[in-house]
Amino acid sequence: MNFLPKEVQAGLDAARKRDLKRKTRMRVRVGDEVYPLLRFEDNGFTLDSANAPYLRGLVDLYDGSKHLYQCLIVASQEEDGEMLYEFKRATVAEDQAPLDFARDENAPVALVTDQRG
Repeated sequence: MNFLPKEVQAGLDAARKRDLKRKTRMRVRVGDEVYPLLRFEDNGFTLDSANAPYLRGLVDLYDGSKHLYQCLIVASQEEDGEMLYEFKRATVAEDQAPLDFARDENAPVALVTDQRG
């Protein structure tokens, strides 16, 4: 049961969102647009519904400037001023392409040749 006047509840909700935005550096990038996350969970994330578009498809998640995940998402539901997006797939972003062969543990790191000719 909610016993607070609507104006007081709206103020509390706005303060809660503002606090969530300050605590996280997480961002979602869709094309050239970037949106700050309110919450990040194993199965998805939330954005402020006031400026959150109805996202669907491929997006990138960042922690500051570090690319964490490439995700396939779908907008799920809106609740308490937050838009919930669920992951259909979340792939860890790698800074190198994966190898298509097994690397030997004892393989040399570099090839040194004799330059004496």
